[in-house]
Amino acid sequence: MSDVAAREHLQQRLAGHLAVIYPAQDNAALVDAIEQIMRLEQRCFLPEAHKNLWDESDCLVITYGDSLIKEGEWPLHTLHTFLREELKGLVSGVHILPFYPWSSDDGFSVINYVEVNPSLGEWQDITAISRDFDLMADLVINHCSARSQWFENFKQRKHPGLNYFVEESPDTDLSAVVRPRTSPLLAEVQTLEGKKHVWCTFSHDQVDLNFRNPEVLLEFIRIVRHYLDHGVKIFRLDAVAFLWKDVGTSCLNLEQTHEVVRLLRSVIEHAVPDAIIITETNIPLRENLAYFGNANEAHMVYNFSLPPLLLNTMVTENCHALKNWMMGMPAAQDGTTYFNFIASHDGIGLRPAEGLLSDGEIDELVALMQQSGGRVSWRALGNGENRPYEINISLFDAMRRSNKRGEDGFQEARFVCAHALMLAVQGLPAFYIHSLLSTENDEKRLEHTGHNRAINRHQWQLDTLRDTLSQDNHHRRILDELKALIALRGQQPAFHPNAAQYPLHLGEQVFGIRRESRSKDLRDPQTIVAVYNISGEPQRISLSELNLDAELTWTELLSGSEVVGEQGVLNLPPYAYCWFQARYPRRH
Repeated sequence: MSDVAAREHLQQRLAGHLAVIYPAQDNAALVDAIEQIMRLEQRCFLPEAHKNLWDESDCLVITYGDSLIKEGEWPLHTLHTFLREELKGLVSGVHILPFYPWSSDDGFSVINYVEVNPSLGEWQDITAISRDFDLMADLVINHCSARSQWFENFKQRKHPGLNYFVEESPDTDLSAVVRPRTSPLLAEVQTLEGKKHVWCTFSHDQVDLNFRNPEVLLEFIRIVRHYLDHGVKIFRLDAVAFLWKDVGTSCLNLEQTHEVVRLLRSVIEHAVPDAIIITETNIPLRENLAYFGNANEAHMVYNFSLPPLLLNTMVTENCHALKNWMMGMPAAQDGTTYFNFIASHDGIGLRPAEGLLSDGEIDELVALMQQSGGRVSWRALGNGENRPYEINISLFDAMRRSNKRGEDGFQEARFVCAHALMLAVQGLPAFYIHSLLSTENDEKRLEHTGHNRAINRHQWQLDTLRDTLSQDNHHRRILDELKALIALRGQQPAFHPNAAQYPLHLGEQVFGIRRESRSKDLRDPQTIVAVYNISGEPQRISLSELNLDAELTWTELLSGSEVVGEQGVLNLPPYAYCWFQARYPRRH
């Protein structure tokens, strides 16, 4: 299709999006402005519907720009060096958490969206990383810093910024608003026109933006174009579920919010067809899945239920909840997939476990994590009650003990088993850099900052890290095991993010999953049966329970040994796992 036809297609889509977002105005000029900002009048592509922009070889690492530092060197340069030394050819992409000037929340209170934090490096450092890895960047779209120029202008009652923020009277009934914090929703600020009260979903340094003003939308279109020009391929829409405010509602997941995501999808994919949108929506499962839309919204959604369920599985030695959840998980249609992770820069969110774990099970998990040095962040309920919102702990320390045996010596085995399980689940896997490095709780950073999340945001000195990894210790052993698993997974068509999956019924101490390569694949068809002992006791499983077709040759991928489907018993030590594969006759 020609650029002209592609532009006509885009214009129709934009008009449709804007009619939902701004129904009371003529949006023709807004359509033109978006096209010009994105330079779509120069080159416009027609995206292919339901196209998977990933395969089994894709895997991401999540990191701050200064998770690794070296004296006399820009942290982004240090990070790039480490990524090339240890992970080039293994991970396909890197999510660098907010690398812009910021005032709080370790980057998520953005002062200036189009600058690189001068303490990290320059745009050329970001672009250099993007040449070696698919680059994911945060579009912090719900709010900006109270120290931003926009908010300074708001207080001075001048543009740009005057109408960029949500003002509300403190007398308004806002009890229906759902939010993940216990601080007051409205912040009082002094302006040239007197006191104003502005909406702050997360903190009073993170002032919510007013998307009822089309100029705010255009500002973010400009930011998107700027990021594309500097090599960003994957856009993480941070806290997007809270975007649209409508007093009297929960202000969560409103239709206008979904329509803004659809509009951004249309704009981005017409400019760069292989660019990807991922929504960060730490909310219950059904609401989270809604951000797929009809394969016309987010390409990926964070699989937020996986971290608490998988952690709970490992420390309770019971996979019942994980298996039940997975049996009910809808398969992502082509063009969409799940973004799988166990740990991140934030804590282990508990809202996505609601309805999957009982309140009692969540409370038991929280108590166990506190025994391992974890902290708890809370959210306010509408009735004045608080409930745990997330657990703040390094994942390695989270695996320190089970609720049956306490500290039992299986910390490393539990930790690696959990990641091996994540790698087998439908979706695209991502590793927090501190999981790859099996970093422990950073109590000093926690004490210094006073913020719970700092416990899992350690900064490694590169020379110290290199010295640590040169020795035989859990850091080196775990990194080598995880690298081997990532490499092996990347060679298996049955681990394509959209390949079919079927949980197996092997009891509560053994988790099993069957993956089958996609019927559309022209490569060798493949079936993988992945089996995990998620307990601290040895487990014996009859191979017949795994339904290994006796007419096929089955190979255990990790050891390379062959097995026979009709005979024998599989003996799995505590937290051991196997990946059995069968390859079928090649298609001609």
